[in-house]
Amino acid sequence: MQTNIDLQGLRVAVTGGTSGLGLALVRQLTAMKACVAFIARTAANVERIADETGAHGIVGDVGKKDDIYPIALQVTASLGGLDVLVNNASSLGPVPLALLADTECEELEVALAVNLVGAFRLTKALFGALAASARGGGGALVINISSDAAVNAYPGWGAYGASKAALAHLTAIWDEEAKADGIPFLALDPGDMDTSLHALAVPDADPATLKRPELAAAEIIEKMLDALPVRSTLLTGAHG
Repeated sequence: MQTNIDLQGLRVAVTGGTSGLGLALVRQLTAMKACVAFIARTAANVERIADETGAHGIVGDVGKKDDIYPIALQVTASLGGLDVLVNNASSLGPVPLALLADTECEELEVALAVNLVGAFRLTKALFGALAASARGGGGALVINISSDAAVNAYPGWGAYGASKAALAHLTAIWDEEAKADGIPFLALDPGDMDTSLHALAVPDADPATLKRPELAAAEIIEKMLDALPVRSTLLTGAHG
């Protein structure tokens, strides 16, 4: 992927932006001069990453209904609108991972609340801003981070896999429904990455066998640019 792309003027929101893939996306997008707002639960981490990258940090939990509209309002206020939403925040459900028969109902609810319902609520809250961007000719896009656990039946990954499978299908339906608004929806599987979330799930995994979040982020940004109708404009730094 090119590293000298100028995304000045592109407005991007990323959930789960203080670690793993989300953090790698925030760093790379801000380095490309995009206007970025990121969301995470821990205020100290949000402040630290905002200071490091210059992105707009927003403290909130997408798994909590009452946090959604304050998050959405801060996103649009800080960026002056929105072009791209990346629903990246994820929850494993039970930690350590558990068979479905040993998974508490509340643990399944947590995975669904973050991975599915949270992504749905935030997208719905920001849909008007995205549609406005699409109408303005700048393009709009929603990226939902999925997983191969959404397709493959891995024992122990029931809560996570079921929530990601639902997210993938939600994405496909919304992609069809939002064609009239000019907003494509993508469900992207970044692969098994060397992140804190993966370490919680598989503590004995060899990091050398896992993809670096920075590589996964670069691949996602490439797909993001492919999906935006103004890709050629972005590559010349003339968007905005």
